[in-house]
Amino acid sequence: MIVDSALYRDGVRVPLDCTIDDLSRLRAECDETNEFVWIGLHEPTEAELERVAAIFNLHPLAVEDALMAHQRPKLERYPDSTFLVLKTLWYVDETDAVETGEINVFTGRDFVVTVRHGKGAELHTARLMLEQRAAVLSHGPSAVSYAVCDRVVDEYLKVAGELEIDVDEVEASVFSEEETDETERIYILKRELAEVRRAVLPLREPMNRAATGAVAGMPMDAAPYFRDVADHLGRVAEAIDTLDSLLSSAFEAQTARISLQLSKVSAQQNEDMRKISAGAALVLVPTLIAGIYGMNFDHMPELHWFFGYPFALVLMAGVSLYLYLRFKRSGWL
Repeated sequence: MIVDSALYRDGVRVPLDCTIDDLSRLRAECDETNEFVWIGLHEPTEAELERVAAIFNLHPLAVEDALMAHQRPKLERYPDSTFLVLKTLWYVDETDAVETGEINVFTGRDFVVTVRHGKGAELHTARLMLEQRAAVLSHGPSAVSYAVCDRVVDEYLKVAGELEIDVDEVEASVFSEEETDETERIYILKRELAEVRRAVLPLREPMNRAATGAVAGMPMDAAPYFRDVADHLGRVAEAIDTLDSLLSSAFEAQTARISLQLSKVSAQQNEDMRKISAGAALVLVPTLIAGIYGMNFDHMPELHWFFGYPFALVLMAGVSLYLYLRFKRSGWL
């Protein structure tokens, strides 16, 4: 749907007696060099976007990308327009998740068309703030591109701040005295950092080009504004790299703690097995002696000896005592 449409002259919104959908008339009103049109769309249908493309002569390939969404951040130059793709991010604290959307920006000599997908980074606030800064808005369509980029990158900073809080919580849990397992949460956070990285890193090259005035169709006096955006984008990239490194260290510490716990369990099991084996040996030897002398054969040695029974008892006790002392000395008991 078409969210808003307006004509700007010398950085000031011009009130027009036309509906928000009357794009042809709005386009016809823009006939001076210091004027431009800004059309804002949110998840338009194919028919709506084709209608806008026909009025502003947008390139079919860029229109297809804007309709399908799920594009990689990029900046492309076509004969009559520039096409910029931005990934929008917002953070869901309940699930430690980073959700993504997309904004596509078409800019020409006298028009800007923004196509937004998803709930993140609404542009109405950016439009109102830009309308209060006539000096910036007087730069034309490039000012709108700057405002959109600045709005999106500011959200990146907020997301990075939320992720930093989560990483601090993971570190505190991993290095606490309590035995906790943060492996799953570490994996989730690293996956979300990868999502942020996919939005941030491809955008750095287009912003650096805009910051140096290397983008055709963007005036050089707009470059300082894009340098500010590029600086913020660099801060986000550095923060994400740092957080990813901290999570890797926390994961290694968590793995070492788990390995240590398993080693302790294994050592305790070995200790228990030694005690069980020693106890079994103490029972086995007397049982063996009793079993042999209880077979009741007539021609067994010492079978009718008067001291045979006391001797068997003493033998059992002596061997058992010997084994007990050896096991005790070796630490098995």
